[in-house]
Amino acid sequence: MPRVAKELSALEVKRLKHSGTHANSTFAVGGVSGLLLQIAPTGGRTWLLRATVGARRREIGLGGYPEVSLGQARDRAREMKEQIHNGIDPVEERKSARAAISAAQHRGLLFQEAVDRYLAAKMEAFQNPKHRAQWRSTLETYALPPLGSMLVQDICVHDVMRALEPIWLEKTETANRLRGRIEAILSWATVAGHRTGDNPARWAGNLKELLPAPSKVAKKTNQPALKVEDAVRWLSMLKLRHGIGSRALEFLILTAVRSQELRGATWDEFDLETGIWLIPAKRMKMDREHRVPLSPAALELLKSLPRMANNPLVFPAPRGGQMSDMTLSATMKRLHKSDVQNTGGGFIDRVSKRPAVPHGLRSTFRDWIAEHTNYPGDLAEVALAHKISSSVEAAYRRGDMIEKRRTMMVDWAAYLSGDLKQGSNTRNIGFEK
Repeated sequence: MPRVAKELSALEVKRLKHSGTHANSTFAVGGVSGLLLQIAPTGGRTWLLRATVGARRREIGLGGYPEVSLGQARDRAREMKEQIHNGIDPVEERKSARAAISAAQHRGLLFQEAVDRYLAAKMEAFQNPKHRAQWRSTLETYALPPLGSMLVQDICVHDVMRALEPIWLEKTETANRLRGRIEAILSWATVAGHRTGDNPARWAGNLKELLPAPSKVAKKTNQPALKVEDAVRWLSMLKLRHGIGSRALEFLILTAVRSQELRGATWDEFDLETGIWLIPAKRMKMDREHRVPLSPAALELLKSLPRMANNPLVFPAPRGGQMSDMTLSATMKRLHKSDVQNTGGGFIDRVSKRPAVPHGLRSTFRDWIAEHTNYPGDLAEVALAHKISSSVEAAYRRGDMIEKRRTMMVDWAAYLSGDLKQGSNTRNIGFEK
């Protein structure tokens, strides 16, 4: 009976050492028969699977260590053994796949490659980092799965439809943008000499005949918002939670900014002495600099945050990069779930009956202005950095605008805390008592 190798742990694998000879050393790690860690005299480590395929003995590479972990190596080894069991030689299969890719590369340009080349050439034209990220993200999510491995010269209307149809009715705005981006890439590929003929992603006289017009199917809906009357309870629950995601969400509702503006915030944008957050134009949706007056509550929160060495971000992700939108969304979902369990209610939008999301907090602020105060609506629009008429903007660009908004944000923080007495100078603008 063949000897069964001891199943090593990840720590035991890490501690394995070369034998000191001039040849490679191999160690059976167990878990899957034939799975070995090979250590070269130079210290390089790779995973191997020794297996019999038909009448041939094979040593199949599974990747390098530690890039491929012990668990991943065992999973890959099992997949290879399943292929062998089904009569497939993994080594020959890899050769065939490489040959197919090589042949395709010699025949023309893959759509995936066209995307990379187009974005490399055009990305600098997008001054807003959000737009650059959206371009790549939309293509990677919806276009590359059906089109990425196709040659641009082979893509036809039917192929473009495979990318658009699944989301055309449910995510019409995204789908329409995707269509325009596919059209732009294929147009570039035509000019660059990689394809000929009509552009299959063109709308007029083309896809227009196959898909309903975006204006007919798009239903612009507001993001689910926290009800104003739930805001105090929501914030009190949030303050009990630890973690940078909770503090970011707390700062988000206190300032009523957009998620991407908060997640990209750096310490040098804040003047803690004057209580002003200056968001540069390149990070704003309207491509204009925006000043945010900070209430004492927002300033206190900022001063309580730790600062990571060599990291300028105010709300960094655990690994140091920019926090994802999903972190904020997950925190809100947990708050909703907790309230459902405790009260049976949860935090839901008044109209759609869907759980509130981070972006909806801006609507909560706007509802508070409209329903509970006498603050001018235009002042709230300036605070939200919305596009407003030039005449209104001219009026609110005067020097007292920031202080009027500061009073408004102080009252907002006081409302959220459940203590309206903390609002300063409310009678000057007519806070409803």
